[in-house]
Amino acid sequence: MNKLSVVLATKNEETNIGPCLESVKDLADEIVVYDEFSTDRTRDIAKRYGARVFKYKHRTNFHQTKQRAINRASGDWILQLDADERVTAKLAKEIISVINMDLDISHHPEYLKNGVILPYPVPHNSYPTKLFSRHQRLIEQREEINHPVGVRMDSRGVDAEREVAAFFIPRLNYFLGAPLRHAGVYPDGVIRLFKKGHARLPAKSVHELMEVDGEVGWLGSDLEHHDSPTFSRYLDRANRYTDLIAEEFKVKKVPVNLYYMFLYTVHRPLFTFLSLYIRHRGFLDGTRGFIWSAFSALRFPIAYFKYYQSVKK
Repeated sequence: MNKLSVVLATKNEETNIGPCLESVKDLADEIVVYDEFSTDRTRDIAKRYGARVFKYKHRTNFHQTKQRAINRASGDWILQLDADERVTAKLAKEIISVINMDLDISHHPEYLKNGVILPYPVPHNSYPTKLFSRHQRLIEQREEINHPVGVRMDSRGVDAEREVAAFFIPRLNYFLGAPLRHAGVYPDGVIRLFKKGHARLPAKSVHELMEVDGEVGWLGSDLEHHDSPTFSRYLDRANRYTDLIAEEFKVKKVPVNLYYMFLYTVHRPLFTFLSLYIRHRGFLDGTRGFIWSAFSALRFPIAYFKYYQSVKK
């Protein structure tokens, strides 16, 4: 049996850390928590679940703290989680099955029989595999990757390694007490399960893709994400994210002029809202779908005005 390490980076997560670790206590062979000097009971709660807890001072990007936790793990496989995520019983069973299989590319049909979706390219003839495949293509476009996510290319432009080294896990996001299934939110695939030493976080962007040496597949069971149980919690997180986007604007030296002000305060927000609410059918999630779509669009003008204020000081 291969060992599984569950790793987290935390800061003031006493409300979430307990339910998160409760969901993996029978799954993990070890739990590693890197905590950014929480002022609440986060570390004490983690220790009650047997976690190895380390304090780490925040640097420029929270992903640096996550990478520290990944580096500390000793398991054959690593499951990286956020404190507001929950591993369902179905997902836990699938993870156990996957990490103890021979995942050589030649064995695809064998582990497909066990309910695991094929690594890229995923089948296009059924739901939800169509949805997962489309989501992966969007990620590749966003990251400007011209080959399947996770596959390294050699000088001849062919796969450098065919081993399945990591998996996307579809996230089901809970917003204001209920799951969002539209508005472009699902499946919200994230690379979280990977072989030790085969994946890393570049720590350059808040929404960056994990770098993987080898192929990346998809699991079929959802990871629950309870990031915004209340609107005030959502606004707190949105404020932090817009701070990070403003910092990215600064690094990229985005111009401060009328054109870019129009781009980020009118064009980009309007396009985003229409895309999420109409094209991705956010209206099917009712009021919550409208709120999600509207405030997702507003992150652009808020971040731009924060950036504008910082450069005009």
